[in-house]
Amino acid sequence: MKSLLYLPIVCTVLLAAGCSKFLDKVPLDSVNSSNYWQTEDDAIAAINGAYQPLQWPKLYNLRMWTTDIWAGNSLVGAGGGTDGIETQDIANFVTSTDNAAALDIWRGPAPGILRCNLILKNVPGMTINEAMKNRIIGEAQFLRAHYYFILVQLFGDVPLLTEPQVPSDDLRPARTDKAKVYELIIDDLSKAIGNLPSRAQYSGSDIGRATKGAAVGMLMKVYLTLGNYQKVVDLYAQLNGMGYALNANYSDNFNPLTKNSQESLFEVQYFGKTSYSFWDNENQSSWVSTFTGPRNSDFVGGGYGWNHPTQEFVNAYEAGDTRKDKTILYVGGPDFDGKVYKSSFSSTGYNVRKFLVPKSISPDYDTNPADWPVLRFSDVLLMYAEALNELNRGAEAQAASAGINAGGPLNRVRNRAGLNDVTGLNKDALREKILHERRMELAFEGHRWFDLVRVNNGQYGLNFLHSIGKTNATAKHLLLPIPQKERDANPNLSQNKDY
Repeated sequence: MKSLLYLPIVCTVLLAAGCSKFLDKVPLDSVNSSNYWQTEDDAIAAINGAYQPLQWPKLYNLRMWTTDIWAGNSLVGAGGGTDGIETQDIANFVTSTDNAAALDIWRGPAPGILRCNLILKNVPGMTINEAMKNRIIGEAQFLRAHYYFILVQLFGDVPLLTEPQVPSDDLRPARTDKAKVYELIIDDLSKAIGNLPSRAQYSGSDIGRATKGAAVGMLMKVYLTLGNYQKVVDLYAQLNGMGYALNANYSDNFNPLTKNSQESLFEVQYFGKTSYSFWDNENQSSWVSTFTGPRNSDFVGGGYGWNHPTQEFVNAYEAGDTRKDKTILYVGGPDFDGKVYKSSFSSTGYNVRKFLVPKSISPDYDTNPADWPVLRFSDVLLMYAEALNELNRGAEAQAASAGINAGGPLNRVRNRAGLNDVTGLNKDALREKILHERRMELAFEGHRWFDLVRVNNGQYGLNFLHSIGKTNATAKHLLLPIPQKERDANPNLSQNKDY
C-alpha cells in the first residue's frame, strides 16, 4: 500500500490528534463534520485517517516494539543515563503512575477509536457503492478492535466508547470491565470477517489495508489470549485456504522491498521521506531502523542505539538456527551492508539487525520506508500449534514438516529456521517448546511481553522474569498503571491494583 492510505486527511474533518506533534501529550477529541459524510471520497478519507494512529510513536513507531525490552529480550541501550528512562523503569519494574510511556500508550489508540466510531456511526447510512461501504465498515471494525485489544492487554479495564462523544455526553467515563471490552473486540472482528475483502481482492495503493485474513488472524490472537483454544483451531481452518504462506527467506518479512508479502496478514505501512518533520505524527518514515541502528557505527541513517539484546536471549538460540544471523548483530557474524560489527557498539555486545535498512534504501535518519509487521503467518502457525497442544492434540502440533508449506505447524516454522523437527514431546514440554519458538521467531516484534502475561494468568511471565534476575516483578506489573495525569483529569478512573 502506498502513502495515500496514511497521508493526513483534511484536518477540519477528522482532527483528533492527526495534526498534532508527537510531543503534544493531549490528543484532540472533537471534530467538525458539518457538510461531511456525503460522498464515497469522504468515507475513504475517513477510513484512511483511522489507520494513521497505528503509525505514530505512541504505538508502533516506538512504544509497541519497546515491549520486548520490558520482556527481558533486550536493554534500552540508547545514549545511556536517563535516555529512554521511561522504558527502563517499566523494564526494571519500578514503574510509577507518571511514566511517560504508559501515558503515551494509554492515549495512543484514542484518536483511532474516535475515528472508527465516527465511521461506524455515519457510513452505514451513506448512499455509496455497497461493496465499498461494507469494506470501509469492516476496516473500521477491525481497527477499533485492534486499538481496544492493545489497551485491554496492557491496562485491563478501560473506558469503552462505541459512539463519538459530544459535549452533552459524560466526558469522564469510568473504566469498563475487561470482559465487556473483549466482547466488543470479538464482535467487531467477527463482523469485520464478513465485511472485509480477501487480500487477493486488493490491488495498487489499496494493498496493505485490513483484509478478511487479517481479521481472522487477529481474532485467533484474541481467543488465544482468552484461552479459548477450540476457537483458535476453528479460525485456523478458515484462514488456511486464504493463500498465506511462509516466505522462504525469513528476512523478507522486514525488507522494505518485499512489503505485504504472502506471509503478511497485517503490517503498519510507511512510505519514507515526506515533507513532515521526523517527529511529527504525520511523518511517513519508520523510526525503527533509526532508533535500533548501532550507535556511532554509520550502519544506517541515524543510529540511536536502542534495543541491545541480552546475553541470555542470545544464548537461547539453538545451534544451527539461521534466524540468529538475520535477527542480531554480533562479533563474528555476517557483515551488515559491507560493514563489520564491533562489540563496542552496544552495552551487551549485541544489536538488533532484523529491522535495519541500508543507506542504499534509506540514506538518512528520516527516509526509512520499511513497514512494521503486526501479524505474520508464522505467528498464526505457532498460535495454531499452541491451541492444538492445549486441546491434547500435541501430535498434530509437532507432526513432521514437509518443507515450510506443509506438515505440522510448529515444525514448518522450525524448518525455515534450519532446525530439526520436534517430535514426541509431552504436553508440558511441548508448551515450553512452542513458547520458546515464539520468542525466537517473533523476536523484537513486540509479541514477547504479551505472551509472558497471558500464559497461566501471567505466572509464566513472572517465573521467566525471576529466572533472569528481575525478582522484583510482581503480579501488579502484569498491567501498566493508569496514568495519574489522566486520573487527575477524570476522577472516575480507578487505578490498577497496588499502584
